[in-house]
Amino acid sequence: MPAMARSLLHLPLCSRLPSRPNPFLHSLLYSRSRGVVLRRGSHFLAPADETAPPSSCDSQRRAVACASAAHAGASPVVTAEDYKYGNKQVISVTPQLYDYILANVREEPILRELREETATMRGSQMQVSPEQAQLLSMLVQILGAERCIELGVYTGYSSLAIALALPQTGRLVACERDAKCLEIAKKYYERAGVVHKVDVKHALAVDVLKALIQNGETCSYDFAFIDADKRMYDQYFELLLQLVRVGGLIVFDNVLWHGKVADPLVNDLKTTSIRSFNSKIFYDKRINLSMKC
Repeated sequence: MPAMARSLLHLPLCSRLPSRPNPFLHSLLYSRSRGVVLRRGSHFLAPADETAPPSSCDSQRRAVACASAAHAGASPVVTAEDYKYGNKQVISVTPQLYDYILANVREEPILRELREETATMRGSQMQVSPEQAQLLSMLVQILGAERCIELGVYTGYSSLAIALALPQTGRLVACERDAKCLEIAKKYYERAGVVHKVDVKHALAVDVLKALIQNGETCSYDFAFIDADKRMYDQYFELLLQLVRVGGLIVFDNVLWHGKVADPLVNDLKTTSIRSFNSKIFYDKRINLSMKC
């Protein structure tokens, strides 16, 4: 993950599609128009539909991003001699290295408190990590975002990080279907003084997105983060293309799905849904893209 805002400006968000994917990098960032993709294991992906419908917006520059991190069980360092890796090293995140990463995260005290409370709950692995939340916050600031969407709030760690990065006049539509988790999130929104920025939606994400479109809010959002039902990624994507402005950014979490997308022997519904989504996005000329672990 980049440690400085300036470094992120060098990500290839507006490049042409390469003749073939570079398998060295492991995660996806997309922007609307002709996009570059850097991803691994793409030969396991199903053929994509290249006839995706056009967006309701009249230009082709919207940004989309995908991210995932899953390194458990991998060797610390693999020296890649294969030409495909460009004489690079594939470095896995060991506990020692991850502790180093966390030591270099600027985590607000209120975020740390929420993270520690969430760690005691069942399903706490669904919470984004501190370095991921810092990246989301940085992206919001780089964009100068004022209107954001999050699908899949859980206990509110990522949405709180986004809300703290927004200006006082900013708005975050935060969608979550679990009422108990939302109560925890709202408690921390109150404590952090960002209640006025967060529009909480206790509903299914698809229903919320459709309602925003029907309310005439197309092309009015700057940023979106999706960490919800993996089987619905394609539907979320198409709806968000109508809501996020040209030049905005959409971030999809878990696009590598704990490494399962690269294993041809794994074919459960969530894994195949994410494979199909990744493949579709690769061929979608409405966006630029990049995959980052």
